Amino acid sequence: MKKQLIEDSKPLSFGDRMADKIADFGGSWTFILSFMGFLLIWILFNIYWLSNKGFDPYPFILLNLILSCIAALQAPVIMMSQNRQEEKDRERAKEDLRINQKAEEEIRSLHKKLDLLIKQHEEFRREMRKTE
Repeated sequence: MKKQLIEDSKPLSFGDRMADKIADFGGSWTFILSFMGFLLIWILFNIYWLSNKGFDPYPFILLNLILSCIAALQAPVIMMSQNRQEEKDRERAKEDLRINQKAEEEIRSLHKKLDLLIKQHEEFRREMRKTE
């Protein structure tokens, strides 16, 4: 009864596919744990192994720049993915409304038929009583 949604049949652009993949990965435990590992390695490498004379000593200005750049790029990509998901949700809601309206119309039709059958049955019973 439910037809395939329009956005499901449209081919996604390269940017849309990339935005989805980045948003999926950025919102996963894999990303969180691997990023925490990266930060820990960066800090330990610059403090302990290079005796605080590493390529990015404390207060880790280069690391802050990298984190800011990642956040600045990741936020719009996630928003693009969310916007497309909202559009899909809107289309699904429209399709659900159409299906619900059709079901309501069919139910009304069935009620009319039932009312007609009940009325005919009552008339038939009255006629049967008259003939007795």
